[in-house]
Amino acid sequence: MPNQPEPYWRSSVDLESYPALNEDINVDVAIVGGGISGITAAYLLSKEGKKVALLEADVVLNGTTGHTTAKVTAQHGFIYDEFISHLGEDGARNYYEATTDAMNFVKQLVEKENIDCDLSVEDSFLYTTTDNGIRKLKKEHEAYQKLGIECEWLDSVPLRNVPVKAALAMKNQVQFHPLKYLSFLLTEAKRNGASIYEHTVAKDIQDKDGPTVVTREGHLIKANSVITASHFPFFDGGGFYFSRMYAERSYIVAGKVSQEECPDGMYYSVDTPTRSLRYTMVDGEKMAIISGESHKTGQEVDTDYHYDALEQFGMDMFSNFKVDYKWSAQDLTTLDKVPYIGQISKQHPSIFVATGYRKWGMTNGTASALLLTNLILGKKNKFEALYRPSRFIADPSIRHFISQNADVAKEFLKGKFDRESRHPEDLKKEEVAVVSISGMRAGAYRDKEGTLHVLDTTCTHLGCEVHWNKGEHTWDCPCHGSRFSYTGEVVEGPAKKPLKKVDY
Repeated sequence: MPNQPEPYWRSSVDLESYPALNEDINVDVAIVGGGISGITAAYLLSKEGKKVALLEADVVLNGTTGHTTAKVTAQHGFIYDEFISHLGEDGARNYYEATTDAMNFVKQLVEKENIDCDLSVEDSFLYTTTDNGIRKLKKEHEAYQKLGIECEWLDSVPLRNVPVKAALAMKNQVQFHPLKYLSFLLTEAKRNGASIYEHTVAKDIQDKDGPTVVTREGHLIKANSVITASHFPFFDGGGFYFSRMYAERSYIVAGKVSQEECPDGMYYSVDTPTRSLRYTMVDGEKMAIISGESHKTGQEVDTDYHYDALEQFGMDMFSNFKVDYKWSAQDLTTLDKVPYIGQISKQHPSIFVATGYRKWGMTNGTASALLLTNLILGKKNKFEALYRPSRFIADPSIRHFISQNADVAKEFLKGKFDRESRHPEDLKKEEVAVVSISGMRAGAYRDKEGTLHVLDTTCTHLGCEVHWNKGEHTWDCPCHGSRFSYTGEVVEGPAKKPLKKVDY
């Protein structure tokens, strides 16, 4: 199993358990994926009287949603100047309006239903410590002004021991406890008649006389509409999503700090490496949540380094910072950085997809649920064209497609020529190595109990060679982001089959 500690969110709330599906069923809407987009869609559609089944391969709220920093904001890094260049002012404005609508939906629902989820309204800040960063921020400020985004240019922000040269504030954004919020939506969806199934792996979709989800155990879920909201689409539908997105990992540490040293607000640097900071209240004290250190999945050797770098940032900023929690997240980015939300392909009009949130899943996941609910109910939505998965923006899509797939080719070839002379028997406890068995490349790991696990390191998706993730004890694919536990099970798609065990 992965070595990843539980994030603060899961350790601070008790969640209900749900049964596995053990029979064939018929529903109006089948939703695959128990994260924010799936749960919010289940809530909205069940509220409209639709018979909904929500399927989760593991347990709800344990994937990307459970590992978020939980900011609900339209300030998604340094992005609006780029969007104006590629999408035009109307497209960029639509993105801002869609994400703002999603944020307001969360805020208004929390207020209306009195949901106890630690929600607070905060200003969100982009900041820089460099002269080059100032130039970037000025361009983003100009983009805000063109789009009519309420903002403020600042020469400094109250970040202790950080030499900030300039900052750009977006007013009245939101942060909250994601699992407290979503557990309420789950309860309400269930009350509205939705069925929720955990430990139910969707394997395929048959789409002849309407879509039917097929589970790993062979059970069938016949539906009028299917939403695949499983982070990476488990069903491609001819959309070639694996070639139109790339996976990145980022890291988060959290620890209690003094109220005086930790400012209100949410902060995100435009410098490299990026740093994100916000706070949450724990037992009347502030806990700082620090994230950053992104890299492409499978293309980093020592992932512990990234946790150490974030911890050092916290120690530099706060006088008594100690890491109480640490976790990581995996996020998918599309070719033009706008999520894919809508019909999975023209060949499958009743199958919908929601993916590619680019680290901003709380906002984009909510926006996807709002859009997909409208599409399934036959209602118009002004953002449909913006998010349509079949869209193609010539620049930057062509450039990014070539770049990403050239990178895939490089990683594919590099792994094939790696050879090791070590043997599995040589490994000590908690030691890992790429080994040679009868001339074949394999990955070996001896766990802390002394059990040896030897696997074929060829990814079961498209044949790239996986690399060891030291921080989380997983085998990660550098080509398309699949991840496997040290015993071979799939942790993240697009791979569906486990790594093969090797006899030695």
